Amino acid sequence: MSKAALSDVEQIPGALGKGANYHWLATRDVVNMAMEPPAPRTLQIDCEPQSVIVNLRQTAIVVIDMQNDFCTKGGWVDQIGGDPNPDRAPIAPLQRLLPALRAAGVPVIWVNWGNRPDLLNMPPNQIHLYQPSGRGVGLGDPLASNGAPVLEKDSWAAAVVDELAPDPADIKVDKYRISGFWDTPLDSILRNLGVKSILFAGVNTDQCVLHSLTDANFLGYGCVMVEDCCATTSPAFCTEATVWNVKKCFGFVTDSSRILAALQATPPA
Repeated sequence: MSKAALSDVEQIPGALGKGANYHWLATRDVVNMAMEPPAPRTLQIDCEPQSVIVNLRQTAIVVIDMQNDFCTKGGWVDQIGGDPNPDRAPIAPLQRLLPALRAAGVPVIWVNWGNRPDLLNMPPNQIHLYQPSGRGVGLGDPLASNGAPVLEKDSWAAAVVDELAPDPADIKVDKYRISGFWDTPLDSILRNLGVKSILFAGVNTDQCVLHSLTDANFLGYGCVMVEDCCATTSPAFCTEATVWNVKKCFGFVTDSSRILAALQATPPA
């Protein structure tokens, strides 16, 4: 939801809640729990296996792990000998898509690894993910490039890449597992905003994006993967299998150009 929309709700005397789609209205004597949501603002998006119609007022985009550790030279992937360049592919399409979605009042939610310095909520199996031999540079260890601790909250390593600097009105959620819904407030935030449909973007397509999307599907959200706004350093067959499974089992697949075309064809609010 745009900053303006949130402000409109906050300026209503007695409004309880941040979302225009879901809030109460309280007076001294009565609490109205049946507030009418705003009229739908529909958008038809060309997707596979079917086109979908979403209500822009009930839609958000979740951008996952577009962080320096995965997408920038000197980050964790680069330091352990991987190539971060494939994970940079979503930057350009997101630079075009996100401003258009913000202008349409769609909330932009950044869901990123942001671990505690003491890692007290991280069980051994999660630490193993980044340090499989028990040695080397793992979660919280300093990067050789600049000393930033790997994927630690508020560090350079965990920050969103400079090219996609979040807008002050965007929403940020720290995650601690492959799925952005596990042990985070993401589901509560989406429900309090009245979100029913989610656009998914970020890295890695076959890992954190896929498992966040599948959890959203299990929770009842309508899920749309924006394919050119997703990327992975995994082999190509991983992306192929992920896209196939999303279309078969978990939702729909589109790209940023089709969303932009739909937005351009839709009258402004």
